[in-house]
Amino acid sequence: MIPVSKVKDLIQRHSLLEKELSSGDIDKKKFAEKSKEYSDLNEIINEATEYVSFESEKKELEKIINDKINDNEMKELANSELIELNKKNQLNETKIKIFLLPKDEADSKNAIIEIRAGTGGLEASLFASDLFRMYEKVSNKKKWDLEIISLSKSEAGGLKEVISIIKGKNIYSTLKYESGVHRVQRVPDTETQGRVHTSAATVAVLPEAEEVDVKIEEKDLRIDVFRSSGPGGQSVNTTDSAVRITHIPTGIVVSQQDEKSQIRNKEKGLKILRARIYELERKKIADARSKDRKSKIGTGDRSERIRTYNFPQGRITDHRINLTLHKLQDFMDGEIFDEMIENLSLKAQEEELKNLN
Repeated sequence: MIPVSKVKDLIQRHSLLEKELSSGDIDKKKFAEKSKEYSDLNEIINEATEYVSFESEKKELEKIINDKINDNEMKELANSELIELNKKNQLNETKIKIFLLPKDEADSKNAIIEIRAGTGGLEASLFASDLFRMYEKVSNKKKWDLEIISLSKSEAGGLKEVISIIKGKNIYSTLKYESGVHRVQRVPDTETQGRVHTSAATVAVLPEAEEVDVKIEEKDLRIDVFRSSGPGGQSVNTTDSAVRITHIPTGIVVSQQDEKSQIRNKEKGLKILRARIYELERKKIADARSKDRKSKIGTGDRSERIRTYNFPQGRITDHRINLTLHKLQDFMDGEIFDEMIENLSLKAQEEELKNLN
């Protein structure tokens, strides 16, 4: 049970922020920060107010039920109200607990999403392309801004690898559950016998790191330049514009050759590098806090199989929460992406609450 005093503090804080923000007498630097805090508290303020008044309302109803003067009809009505009040209070308590859970500072950030064809040859590259289109459709529906950082095509018109950045509100908090191995079962177009093939693609979702999050020293970088090459190894341009950046302390290597400008390739490469270093540091901290990371949805190993897309049966299964939806085409069209993410998010919150208790 949450102490009432703690919930009263939330209400008091909400009231204080409301006065500060409406007064106009507030430091510009702190305005955005306090507006965000006020907005977050707004989402819980009704539940907090009801939680604080629960005991007094409960006592009033119990008084009616136990008073011999009242007739049975009034007692039954009060009893019915008491049952509903208890249910509401349990829901309010859960919502407040979730609100009080430690926040992941990365949740509000944009996300860098890396998709790579895995086992399965050309079919895997076609599936990687399908996954990328699915994330594109989700981004369009949600009015997120998707920008391709680098892209490498396969011979069959699929994708060997694609790295993009998705910008909007709380992007990482939504997409972080996508990291892992995505397995597909379907009959390839080239299959004459109608046999179902299994292939896979890996997805890695990283929070975009700002310079304030990760400070990269020039002395820690080795930068090599080379000539860009397209499919089949032909030269794309005549200058050494491709860039390979090695971060010496971590050994992380990023290559970038999509742009004709060496400067732009370096900028894009550093963006990916910063995100990977940031994620590495976050993983170290998380590992120190919890040895059993696999029980935590969204922070598991990238080699872990998280989802199966079965085309012949039109179903999609998320193995982390044992959820199967018989709406595969809708999912690939970005229609029911939220349904999957909401289920994953709720399960993750349940696990966190269990650990908290």
